[in-house]
Amino acid sequence: MITAEQRENLKKVAQQMVAPGKGILAADESTGTCEKKFAKAGIPCTEDSRRAYRELFFTASGIGEYISGVILYDETIRQNASDGRSFVSVLQQAGVLPGIKVDQGVKEMDLPASSTRQAGGSPNEKVTKGLNGLPDRLKEYAKMGAKFAKWRAVITIGEGLPTDANIRQNAKDLAAYARDCQEAGIVPIVEPEVLMDGSHDISACRDASKRTLTALFEELEKAGVAIDGIILKTNMVIPAKDCPKQATPEEIAEATLGLFKKVLPKELVGQAFLSGGQSEEEATANLDAINKKGPLPWKMSFSYGRALQNTALKVWNGKAENVPAAQKAFLHRAKMNSLATLGKYSKEMEAT
Repeated sequence: MITAEQRENLKKVAQQMVAPGKGILAADESTGTCEKKFAKAGIPCTEDSRRAYRELFFTASGIGEYISGVILYDETIRQNASDGRSFVSVLQQAGVLPGIKVDQGVKEMDLPASSTRQAGGSPNEKVTKGLNGLPDRLKEYAKMGAKFAKWRAVITIGEGLPTDANIRQNAKDLAAYARDCQEAGIVPIVEPEVLMDGSHDISACRDASKRTLTALFEELEKAGVAIDGIILKTNMVIPAKDCPKQATPEEIAEATLGLFKKVLPKELVGQAFLSGGQSEEEATANLDAINKKGPLPWKMSFSYGRALQNTALKVWNGKAENVPAAQKAFLHRAKMNSLATLGKYSKEMEAT
């Protein structure tokens, strides 16, 4: 169990993470994910090119005005900027909290022995790796300056999916991770992502999200996790990418907040949405529509990866001379999302 003082410290950091007008940059892509991203842009993927890519974001002048924290990858938290400062100190000096991804990716879910399905796991549902040795890794990251961590679980919608067994296992693992984080003095970002892959409609996403979040908060409570010392990072209630009937920002906001009001505990400090495959402008417009429906019991912020980085990556294109223009593109996107956390964004601002 954590002490009252530890709990208060965790709560303070959680509040900083979702401070008004700020959100979190997810710069925690694994080396494999970076490789795919760079390949599409025709950029060689080396340790130095990954370092240079991260540096353009972390050293953007004024980043702390819009970004409260950055989720780092194990490689990145150990790297230095070109001026010799560690990335952790670069962020700290900009008033940005350093965080760290601690999960180790997903694997097929093992099926119970009684299952009539083929042995060896379910290729359609995943669980997340990384609980083994987690307390020791968290201690190391805390010494390196990490103030928060992230663990992502993925929930798939399909025929007969998600199963209760998969939802429950992911909820238990997220709760175990969150408990380990809090005991190490680190705020856990708890990320159950109902994937946008497929052609399901908004009601299927709402149902799967409701089941997932209900199980999650049950398991967090059982594990003794202090709810006011975590940040939730989950999906908006949104149709799948291939659904014939897409939804307006207003419809997404109504569906998302309708669900949240039923399942999120009041003591939760905030929710930082993942973008989950939305375009940059879609992710901003939908976040803005949600915040226009305030005031709400929780801060509604963002923790975007692609939806903060895509344009900047294209502008940068692996070339040092493009860094200023790429930083300008990133700061514009960050500012738009900052305004969206306050419900003050409009599409017309994209041209400014």
